[in-house]
Amino acid sequence: MGWLAGVLILFFGLLASIALHELGHFSFAKLFRVRTTQFMVGFGPTMWSKRKGETEYGVKWIPLGGYIRMIGMLPPRRGDAPGTVRRISTGPWQGLIESARGAALEEVRPDDGDRVFYAKPWWQKLIIMFAGPAMNLVLAVVFFSILLMGIGQQTAQPVIQEVSECVVPASQSNVTSCPANATPTPAHQAGMRPGDRILSFQGHKIKDYEQLRKLIRDSGGQNVPVTIRRDGREMALTVPIARNQMYDLKDDTKIVNVGFLGITPTQAMERQGPGAVAEAMGSMTEHTVGALVRMPQKMVGVWNAAFGGDKRDPNGPVGVVGVSRIGGDVAASKTLTTTEKVWYFVMLLGSLNLAVGLFNLVPLLPLDGGHMAGALLEALKKAFARVFRKPDPGYVDVAKALPVTYVMAAVLIVMGGLLIYADVFNPIRFKG
Repeated sequence: MGWLAGVLILFFGLLASIALHELGHFSFAKLFRVRTTQFMVGFGPTMWSKRKGETEYGVKWIPLGGYIRMIGMLPPRRGDAPGTVRRISTGPWQGLIESARGAALEEVRPDDGDRVFYAKPWWQKLIIMFAGPAMNLVLAVVFFSILLMGIGQQTAQPVIQEVSECVVPASQSNVTSCPANATPTPAHQAGMRPGDRILSFQGHKIKDYEQLRKLIRDSGGQNVPVTIRRDGREMALTVPIARNQMYDLKDDTKIVNVGFLGITPTQAMERQGPGAVAEAMGSMTEHTVGALVRMPQKMVGVWNAAFGGDKRDPNGPVGVVGVSRIGGDVAASKTLTTTEKVWYFVMLLGSLNLAVGLFNLVPLLPLDGGHMAGALLEALKKAFARVFRKPDPGYVDVAKALPVTYVMAAVLIVMGGLLIYADVFNPIRFKG
């Protein structure tokens, strides 16, 4: 039951995020008086719907996205009167374009006037299309704020959890027991124990573990006075800090020779400030953009995992089914506390909203970024015309980009289907 509850929490969390994404578009479409006939979460056959005013609100059976239907997304041909349906075919792609244009214009009523999307000023079209991804980005900020400022983040404390018995270089990190004649760690020599809190190091009052770690690394080869608190009593020790090969803090592929104490710190949930949220958003955005750039390469790995039996990349792409299964694994975990489970759920929802928001900004139709690119191109053409005193060029005919749209839509459908298959038969598992 716990596993099913986790699946449903992530599933409905995703549906809510999709609905809010569409609400972003819908709110500004209404504000700018674009006639909007449908507000749907999901695709395919309708599960439930209700009409209110001029809009039908509903949920469809395939929960892989959502949409709002705005009238006049495709404009008429140049020179045609608004609402005119004229099909001209001079080739397969041109026929496809004109057929889609005609189908879109059939929805335009004689009294719609300027309520069609294509007739709106470029900045209104830009805002309407940006509002969906913006909603996801705002949700990501909200979730990461709850995560870091409300729940907190696992943070190393200047309290000893474990004392290592011997010095082992980073290049031998696979060693599980001390070799014969191994050098004892400074902490072991000094008699440090689990539970000791380090109060001062070399005369510096210790505020957090990061400060302590830096001081240790800078003190290799020195005898350092250390004050600890054990069982409520303060104790003064002199610790001979050794030198050891450790991974560089700024580049984990580089090994450096630094001071070494030989302790593992305890971890505790510690609430962060707004700066940590901004830093996390910046780091996650950089990581997500990089993942989007590498998506084609990563999908090759998904294919090999789905049909070749390769192991799934835990940092690779995952679909709705896979995310829901991870939610089930988190909920069913026997090692995580309730707080840690909530932390993971909030983190997953924040990461997903960030990924959805950034993905929709890609400037290709049918993604929101494609329509935004059309609006920005319209703005540039109008500005150019004003500067050089040329006639107003009018709206950008996005219908001409329909061949790219259909190809992109086919690619997205194939990718979505592949991810669902891989998530069912070779899923990414949460281990914790």
